[in-house]
Order: sequence, then C-alpha cells, then structure tokens
Amino acid sequence: MKYFKELEDKIHFMVLEVTRQLENTQKIIHDPKSELVDKVKSRDDHIDNYKSIIENMCFSRIHGHENLHKQRIDFIRAVNIISNNLERISDYAVNIVVQLGYLESQDILKDYKFKPYFQQLLVALESLTNALFKKDLNLALKICKAEFIIDKLYKNNFDTIIQELDYDKNKHDLVTCLFIYRYLERMGDALLNIGEAIIFSVFGEKLKIHQYQALKESLDSINYNIHIDEVDFESIWESRSGCRIGKIIDPGIREGRGVLFKEGKINKIAREKQNIETWSSIFPSLVPKIFSYNQVKDNASMLLEFLQGCSFQETLTLHDPEIQDNSFFLLKETLSLIWEKTMQNESVNAKFIAQLVSRIDDVLMIHPEFDFSEARIGSLKTPSLNTFIEMLTEIENSIEAPFSVFIHGDFNANNIIYNQKNQQIYFIDLHRSCHNDYVQDVSVFLVSNFRQPNFEPQFRSLSNKLNDDFYTFAAEFAAENNDQLFDTRLALGLIRSFFTSTRFELNREFAGSMYQRALYLAEKLIAHQGSAWEDFHFPKDVFKYQNF
Repeated sequence: MKYFKELEDKIHFMVLEVTRQLENTQKIIHDPKSELVDKVKSRDDHIDNYKSIIENMCFSRIHGHENLHKQRIDFIRAVNIISNNLERISDYAVNIVVQLGYLESQDILKDYKFKPYFQQLLVALESLTNALFKKDLNLALKICKAEFIIDKLYKNNFDTIIQELDYDKNKHDLVTCLFIYRYLERMGDALLNIGEAIIFSVFGEKLKIHQYQALKESLDSINYNIHIDEVDFESIWESRSGCRIGKIIDPGIREGRGVLFKEGKINKIAREKQNIETWSSIFPSLVPKIFSYNQVKDNASMLLEFLQGCSFQETLTLHDPEIQDNSFFLLKETLSLIWEKTMQNESVNAKFIAQLVSRIDDVLMIHPEFDFSEARIGSLKTPSLNTFIEMLTEIENSIEAPFSVFIHGDFNANNIIYNQKNQQIYFIDLHRSCHNDYVQDVSVFLVSNFRQPNFEPQFRSLSNKLNDDFYTFAAEFAAENNDQLFDTRLALGLIRSFFTSTRFELNREFAGSMYQRALYLAEKLIAHQGSAWEDFHFPKDVFKYQNF
C-alpha cells in the first residue's frame, strides 16, 4: 500500500540519519579537533524534521477516511513512538557534543571506555528496521536488552567517577564527564522504548519487557503448544489490583483457546497463588486452575484457567429476569456452603476503620472537600473528620465478629463469574482472601452494586432489589448463627466501602452521595454509643440509590 510504503521509507531514512549522528558523535569524542561538531548540530534539525513528517503521516493515516485494520493502526502507533525516541537519541547526541566543549581535557573520557556504549547503540539501531518491518520479536528483544547492558556500563562509570571525586583535583572535568555518560544512558532508555514499541506492533498490546519475558517463560513452562509469536493477547483493563491481566488465545484452534496471564509484584501474585490453592482444597471448582507460576526478582506471573461466563455485575445489565434470579440463587447457595464449611469459632475484628484510614489520603487527593475541621455555632460543636475517625475506631475496637469464615477479601460484583451453562459461580482476583469477618465481603458486595455509574432507572431498580435481598440473606445467616452484632459491623463496613469508593469516582454528585451515606452511618453509630449494640437499628435504605 502506497501510504505505508512512504511511512516505512521515512522511518528507514530516519534510522540511517540517527545512526550517522551517533557515528559522528563517537568520532568527535575520539578526536577532539574533529570538524564534525557543526554537522552533528545541523543534522539534529534534519532529524527533527523527519520526526515531524512521520508524526503528521501517522496521524493523517489513522484519522483518514480508510477503515484501517487494528494491526495497521498498531503499526502506525509504534512508528510514531519509534520516531519520537529516535529524535530523542539525536538530541542527546547534541547534548554530548555541547558538554565536550566544557572539558578542559577530553582525554578523561578515554579513561572510562565510551566505545561499548556506542557499540550497543549502533547494533540496536542496525536491527531496528528488520525488527519492525519483519515483526521479529527476537530482534526487538535484543534492542530492549541493549538498555540493560548500557545501564550496567553507566553504573560502573558512575561508581568510579564518584570515588575519584574524593581525591582527583580535576573535579570540573569529572562532573562534565558524568553528564556525558548520563546522556548515553538516556539513549539506552530510548532504545528500550523503541524495542517495546516493536513488541506492541506485533502483539497489539503494550507490554513492558519484563512482562513480555514473563509471558514467554510462562508459555514455555507449560505443555500447551502455544508459541508466543502466534498468540493473540487481549488485555483486561478493568483490574485495579496493580497487576497486568490479559487473555491469551491460540488462534490456530477453532473458536480459540484462552488462558489468563497475570503479572505483577511478587507479594500480590504469590499471595493469590497461595489463596487459590487454599480455595482449591476447600472448593476445587470455585476458582481457576493454575497452569504455571514464575517469579523473577520483585515480580511474578501466573497462567490461569480462563473461566467462561460473565461477571455478576454484567448480569444486572442483561435485563433478563431468569438470568438474574438464577445467578443470585447460585451466589447465595455458594456463599452459604462456604460460610458453613469454613466457619471457625474464633472471634475476629475486620478493622474496617483502619482500612479506611489506610486509603484516606487517596480519597482526599481526589476529593479534598471531604476533609472537614471542627466547627462551632454557639454552644453547638461538630467534630472534625479526624475526630469522627477516632470515635469510630473506639467503637470498632469494642466489637468483634463471633466467628470467622474464609472470605474472598475483595468481593466486588465484577470478581464473581457466573456461568449459566454449567450452573456455576466462580471467584477471581483472590489475593486478599483470608479467614476473617464475613461482613467484609457483604459490605464490599453491597457497595460494589451501588457504586456502578449507571443511572438508568431499570438498572437502579434491579440493583436496589439485589442489595435488599442480599442484606436479608446475610442477616438471616447472622440470626441463624447468633451473630447479634451483624448490623453494627455492617454499618462500619459500609462506612469504609462508601468512603473509600469515592476515590474512583470523579462525578462529584455521585461521589458526594456515597460520602454522605458514610457520614450518615457514622453519626448513627456515634449517637448509639453507650447503648447495647445488639439494639442498633440498621437503616436498610442507605444502599438504595433513589430512596435516600
């Protein structure tokens, strides 16, 4: 296609220009009297021009009248990222040349071996066009790895120069030298961006190099016959857990075959693995199977069974009474089994208010108006937010659940999968599972339904009815097990969940609605303090959107 041939030609020429820029910079360092300095500076303008032309071509292709296939758009996006980083490398080359002018003696650079930097940079640039145009992931990986080698070179030079600053008299040149090597290190960073852009153009998803390597190692570690060059990777962006989650599909198999790839900090992934194993020992069919687990330094990754079905949250939007009744029936049946089977006669305190305090800075960063100070009108005094929290903490410390059960820990409606065909409920995102107060899951589930930014009357009517029925179900379980403080703890749990959920909501009116509910419950609890908590009356309408 003509449009893309022109774009490919431009990026090809730009790579050649930047390569020449680096070669000339290396020559200038080697020969301080070189007459190439002006050429390096003037070539930078030429490269800037290439970057502008490529950027214009990229945006005009994407926003043109053609219906481009996603692969074409991904390629264009990758080319734009690559041209930006090539231009950055050229800028750093000019910066190095400028710094050289400040040196009293350029011989100092030869003491710290600058050639290995340029070798890595030039070899990577030589591979760039083949990696991009031939979609060669191995070459893309080599480009990325050049950054790691350059980082090590810079670390060695940095440590040596810092030590020599203590006794070497020529501190001016040492500091200037450090700046020059810093620019070479930044060129390595630009190379990493280029390599990751090429990986993106192949996968269609942005993967950091450590995520790509984790995915490759995970696929290699299982006998699943899926090669990394052949998979389709589909990100699942809804997760707020800080982990990268994607669905991997083998396109060679009819209708595809999926596994779930999860990558993130080792503490979360390892904890989730352990919790899935615990759940599997209790209810094998409730959680996904683990196909592989790998950890490298601070990160870990897993390949999990991709569970078929829809999230419980999605069932509310289907407007199908049969599905809604059936999914809710299965959910209640599943929870009853879990709570009865895992119940342990030990009192626990979920520390809802402590959880709120740990997230309060995130809330106030989005909604600073939620913080309030003590106020006085005549003899009437109202407490500050901090005083509210202290009073609630005092209440919470005096109240415990009479027993514990194994809870999900993050029981949002989108962490529950419903499969109508198999008549099965599944749990996902389990890194917070533990033995604790079941009210934690109850309160999170109720607020996860409430906080959906869907104000369509039919949705709200279903959501309100679901919450009302779920409260009744949980309250009946509490009564059957002589849990007389259920309502009080639920109020504390809802204060926590309403308040902290506002950090995800920029709609001020809706966030304010959740915030007011948290305050309302707090005032009711504080007003009740001194009376028997068994007599606390829970206002059920608090989680009904239109009735409050």
